[in-house]
Amino acid sequence: MKSSISPVRWTPPPAAPVRHPKNVDVETVALPGEGPEDTLIDDDGSVLTGLFDGRILRVSADGKTITTVADTGGRPLGLEWLPDGTVLICDANRGLLTLDKDGRIATLLAEIDGRPMRFCNNADVMPDGTIYFTDSSTRFGVDEWMADLLEHSSTGSVYRLTPDGQVTRLATGRSFPNGVALSGDRRTLFWAESATYGLFKLDLTDPEAEPVQVAAIPGLPDNIARGSDGLIWVAVGSPRNALLDLLLPKHPVFRKLVWQLPEALKPKAADIIEVQAYDDNGTLVHDLRAKHPNFHMPTGVRERDGKVWLGSIGSSSLATFPTPAR
Repeated sequence: MKSSISPVRWTPPPAAPVRHPKNVDVETVALPGEGPEDTLIDDDGSVLTGLFDGRILRVSADGKTITTVADTGGRPLGLEWLPDGTVLICDANRGLLTLDKDGRIATLLAEIDGRPMRFCNNADVMPDGTIYFTDSSTRFGVDEWMADLLEHSSTGSVYRLTPDGQVTRLATGRSFPNGVALSGDRRTLFWAESATYGLFKLDLTDPEAEPVQVAAIPGLPDNIARGSDGLIWVAVGSPRNALLDLLLPKHPVFRKLVWQLPEALKPKAADIIEVQAYDDNGTLVHDLRAKHPNFHMPTGVRERDGKVWLGSIGSSSLATFPTPAR
């Protein structure tokens, strides 16, 4: 049964000025399953990704060999390396999981303050194993992510998990916090908020610091990741939707009506690919756009050694292109 929503009024910021993104050509790799939300690149150039049905796949660097390495039994989203070479999995339904080299899945953290995580989404990891991660909503799970955007009740949080098991809430009342990335010196934490079209940062050296927006994203940012080029890469799941922007400041009843519409009539992600990259000062370095019949709605991005890989909850393929020159 579909959940009910209690919309909160919010006035979106003005749309960005006219952009001139650079067009790039992408290649795609078809997968035996749907919704490869994130990508994680191994030392041999192969790519790990998690599917809608819970499987974790490994795709060879040339895209010709695809193997199933594990099944979380949930919905894997963000993927990261832990210092010991195991994989950290943000499973929307099960919380923080680990995947070892033998394909064994273990639960690292499923609850916070006695509450099961509703929407464990993305993470980044310190060299000592400290994990920074997002729980995007306490109201809706991954299958109803659109409800959270329509409601705009801002129930998401950003957390830190230390190796001794201590969990600290770093920021709360956030509007669908999503991708997470540490600064190059690991003194600052960046995250994307899908529902406010923003890239935010938090000074980790100051216990009293408050989140600061450092960049306005021209759409709904999803996963973010620091590349081997030192930049913070941002997957823009979709450009801003004019209908959603129109409804957000108006009477809540309008968004309730939209939520009850058949799926075919609800706002949709645009049929394009948009990716950006920023430096640690929030300066835009790359503003990229592409189009491909087999890929749209990028939700995961990873740059390494001159190559960018993209994942998408709206496709059954991965996409890739060379890292552009600055």
